[in-house]
Amino acid sequence: MKTRFLGKLAGAAGAAALLAGLPAQAQDIKVGLLGGITGPIAAMAPPMVDAAKLAFSQVNAGGGILNGRKIETVVGDSGCNPQAGTDAATKAANIDRVIALVGPHCSGAVLAVANSVAVPAGVLLVTPSGTSPAITALADRDLVYRTVPSDDYQGRALARTVKARGIGSVAVTYLNNDYGKGLGEAFKAEFEAIGGKVAAYSGHEEGKASYRSELAQLARSGADTLVVFDYGDGTGLTMLRQALENRMFKNYIGADGMKSDAVIKALGADNLKTFFTSAPVGEAGASKQAFDKAFSAAGGRPDAIFAGNSYDAAFLVALAIEHAGGDRSKLAASLRAVSSAPGEAILPGEWAKAKQAIAQGRDIDYKGATGDHEFDKSGDVPGAYAFFGVKGSTYEALASMK
Repeated sequence: MKTRFLGKLAGAAGAAALLAGLPAQAQDIKVGLLGGITGPIAAMAPPMVDAAKLAFSQVNAGGGILNGRKIETVVGDSGCNPQAGTDAATKAANIDRVIALVGPHCSGAVLAVANSVAVPAGVLLVTPSGTSPAITALADRDLVYRTVPSDDYQGRALARTVKARGIGSVAVTYLNNDYGKGLGEAFKAEFEAIGGKVAAYSGHEEGKASYRSELAQLARSGADTLVVFDYGDGTGLTMLRQALENRMFKNYIGADGMKSDAVIKALGADNLKTFFTSAPVGEAGASKQAFDKAFSAAGGRPDAIFAGNSYDAAFLVALAIEHAGGDRSKLAASLRAVSSAPGEAILPGEWAKAKQAIAQGRDIDYKGATGDHEFDKSGDVPGAYAFFGVKGSTYEALASMK
C-alpha cells in the first residue's frame, strides 16, 4: 500500500520519468481512501479508516515510497451510497489525482465507483469490505479487487452454520440493495439445498420509521428465527429493535453488516442473548499478531470488523505502487505479483524489508493480517468467517464457519 498522493508541486522535470502516468511535478503519492463515514455503517467505518491509515503511516516511517516520497491519503465519504461514492471518487480521481483507491466500503458504492470512475479512468480499486457477488462479474479490465471474500461464500457458510445449530426453519428479510440481495440469494439457495426451510423471504427498503407490518408478515410464517441481511447502524437496527419489542421471534441472525457496536449500545447485551452474526476473521499466525500489536499500539481495536481487511488493502496498494515504480498502468499486474507465491514472505509492517527486496528484483509474497491474498482472475480472495454472539459490550466468536 503505497499511498500518498501527489500533492505538493516540485519543480523537478524528471518526476515524470520516475512516475509514469502521474503528474510530472508531484512529490507525494496520493491514494484515495473512500469510507462509509456517514450512513448505515458509520459506526464501523472509523476503525477501517484508521487501519488503512496505519498501513500508510508505516510506509512513510519505513523509508517512504519510491524514492523517499510519502503517501498522502485523500479521504472521501462514500456514505455507503452509490451516488455519494461516485461523487467522492470523481473528486479523488479528477481533482486530487490519486493513483489508486482503497474502498469504497459498501458494495453498491463499489459497483457504482468501478463502473463510473475507476474503470473508465484506469484507476486501481481495492475494497476491504465490498462483498456483493455482483462485484465478481464486473467488466473491470482487471482493476477491481477486494481483500474480503464474496458474499456468495459468506451467505452459504452462514446457512450451513445455522442449520448445524439445529435451526431448520427461518424467515429471511434483506435490504433491497446489492449487498442485501446478494447475501439473501446465497443464503436461501444453500439453506434449502441442505434441507432447511425458508418459510418467508422478502426484501425491504431503507429508511422507514416502522417495519412492524413487514415483520408481522414474516412472523406469520411460523419460523422462530429471523435472518436480517442489513446494516446494524441503519435499517437493520430498526428492524431488530421492533422485532424484539414485539417478541416476534426466538432467534435473530445477521451477517457482517449487522456486527456493529451500535446494535449493542442501542439495545443492550441482555436483550441480545439470541442474536448472532457472521463476520470475516483473520487467520491466526504471525501476520495477524503483527497487525494486532501495531493497531493496538496506535489506539485501534484489532477485532473491529474489517479493520484487518482495510489494513491489508492499503498495504497491498502501497506494495503495488512500489513494485510498479509508480506507473499506474502497471499497478494491477504488480498487485498480483506482490500478493502471490512464490516469493519472500512480507508480513504487516515489514515495509523496509519489502522495499529492499523489490529494489533488488526479488519476488515477494504479502501475508496479510486477514489471510494470504491470492487473487483469482476476478480479483476475489478466499478467507475465513466466524459465527459471533454478544457477550458484555462486545461480540465473541463462537465457532468458525465453513
